[in-house]
Amino acid sequence: MDHYHDDGQQRSAAGPLKGRGATYDPANRFALTRSEQVDDGWWQEATPDRIATVTATESAKSALSWNRSPDLPFDRSINPYRGCEHGCIYCYARPSHAYWDLSPGLDFETRLIARTGLVERLTEELCKPGYVCRPINLSGNTDAYQPIEAEHRTTRALLERLLEWRHPVTLVTKSALILRDKDLLSELASRRLVRVMVSLTSLDTELKRQLEPRTASPRARLRVIGELADAGVPVGTLVSPVIPGLTDHELERLLQAARDAGASTAGWMLLRLPREVAPLFEAWLEAHYPERAAKVMSLIRQCRNGQDYDSRFGHRMRGQGVFAELLDQRFRKACRRLGLSRRSDSRLDSGLDSGLETDSELDTESFRPPHRQGSLF
Repeated sequence: MDHYHDDGQQRSAAGPLKGRGATYDPANRFALTRSEQVDDGWWQEATPDRIATVTATESAKSALSWNRSPDLPFDRSINPYRGCEHGCIYCYARPSHAYWDLSPGLDFETRLIARTGLVERLTEELCKPGYVCRPINLSGNTDAYQPIEAEHRTTRALLERLLEWRHPVTLVTKSALILRDKDLLSELASRRLVRVMVSLTSLDTELKRQLEPRTASPRARLRVIGELADAGVPVGTLVSPVIPGLTDHELERLLQAARDAGASTAGWMLLRLPREVAPLFEAWLEAHYPERAAKVMSLIRQCRNGQDYDSRFGHRMRGQGVFAELLDQRFRKACRRLGLSRRSDSRLDSGLDSGLETDSELDTESFRPPHRQGSLF
């Protein structure tokens, strides 16, 4: 791997940077020492108006990541990339960048890691005795169709092999780049091997630009839903995250727009602010929406047992309290009115409500392990 190193220094930008979500780099929580910049009156190098994206590579030691979380609908995933150039300020995956000696702030969206050798590792893992076929989520930590995928094409290579092996896969994305692979997705869909969820946060293009700077526009995401649906790909929308006091008023309109575009299923998740994401998000609010920052954080804490975040299973995705319950009621009512199947967001409620759409409809019986096809590397 081409290594990055974080010196433990907290770096601040001079306000919001064009095309970036975070306004600063919090210090790496694993660093042994930390330093802080102080203006002592001497000359200092000017803060750049833009920060270029830099990509390093990492030779993958394994492909599948496993989880036992009861509030996730999948137990395995593949992450082609670490960090995400989309720069969504609220991204729950930001804290993971600290494990690579990088900051969850600006580093997360500007200093990326592309994983190589994933097809080879996946081939080996799917050939192991006792492997049980269930849908693989691609990807669970960052967007598999972020901009660097256009060059690296790792996601497409994985889809090609999963189609060859008849292995089911699920995807969630905010990118229009997924349409590049419409041919593969259509073929997978014809064999009941794929389900796609397109994430929608807001129909307000200006808010989207500040909140998710390098993601596809709301109009482009609706076009993705329409084109995939026309190609026969089962596609739904994930209204995520719902941000109290900022985007929650759009819940019904987002569902309506997705249904009109061709979505057949829908799910929702409440804003999550684990570890460094909470101060990063609050700094973003103060920079972009200072007049409502206090209200937004107050509503979030009302849904999180008085804290910025509640990590307990069964609570972290939905929250609790009157406001969170009202959001869930609004979502359910809108889905019934629009004829949208509600997407199960956990293994806890899968199959317990006939109105929930799960990935159990995907075909796991046609899986052909690579070693049976003579394609083992």
